[in-house]
Amino acid sequence: MIGGQEYNCLDSELQKRWQLCQQANAQMNQCGHWNKDLLPNVDSQAVIKLPLYISYGQNLHVAPQVFINVNVTLQDNAPITIGRQTMIGPNVQCYTANHPLDAERRCQGWEQAEAIQIGERVWIGGGAIILPGVTIGDEAVIAAGAVVTKDVAPRTLVGGNPARVMRYI
Repeated sequence: MIGGQEYNCLDSELQKRWQLCQQANAQMNQCGHWNKDLLPNVDSQAVIKLPLYISYGQNLHVAPQVFINVNVTLQDNAPITIGRQTMIGPNVQCYTANHPLDAERRCQGWEQAEAIQIGERVWIGGGAIILPGVTIGDEAVIAAGAVVTKDVAPRTLVGGNPARVMRYI
């Protein structure tokens, strides 16, 4: 799954693991403090405002001085890496899982996950959506509400649906 290979999300072992992570995620959000056991690769200098929604937690890699605002969804079926001093606005969604176009395979639970890489000193505005396999370069800015379907070059402002270059910074 984390290596980009096709997998079945309905696999009983994977479902058990996901369920345990979801329970821990709900408890974390209820108590109001992020859980280092659930998020082992989040630097202690990162700031995470809860609630935060994750799939597994162990595939999140968050550098120092990252700020993640409320209601962010980080679906970490594949690794999601967030570089230092990056700011993520409220209601941002990062999705790593992708499903087959063939309805039969999709309904059988087959999917493939692709890693998301977010560089250093990036700003992702509220409500933006980052799709599987996207890399966002250092110091890029993602406008609020943007749907990012392709890689974003460093020091570039993108916005819209699908996100397009608005200007170079």
